[in-house]
Amino acid sequence: MRIVELTIAGLLVLGGLRAVWYWSRRPFEGTDVTDHLLYALYLTGRIGLWFAFAGFFLIYASIDVQGRAALDDLQAFRWYLLVPLVLGVMQLLGGWFLGRRSPVDGPEV
Repeated sequence: MRIVELTIAGLLVLGGLRAVWYWSRRPFEGTDVTDHLLYALYLTGRIGLWFAFAGFFLIYASIDVQGRAALDDLQAFRWYLLVPLVLGVMQLLGGWFLGRRSPVDGPEV
């Protein structure tokens, strides 16, 4: 079964690299530093989730034992559950606050 986990992890890493490539070429026309920081927060959460889920499969592939003993080995990686949670919150908050910002008033015509 290790091949299946490594294959899925590899596909998720490729998806993350594609997301980095795609979003790094997409223009962002923010005029304020806060807009750029919120956009960076949003993209970090969005792209980071690809790599975080790949990490889940790599952790699972690294466990050699079967059955109930595998649960004991997984206890050492409990902290990793916070990684996708934090990245998801970053994406949510970045997108939320970026969408709630009002446009800067331009010059009057």
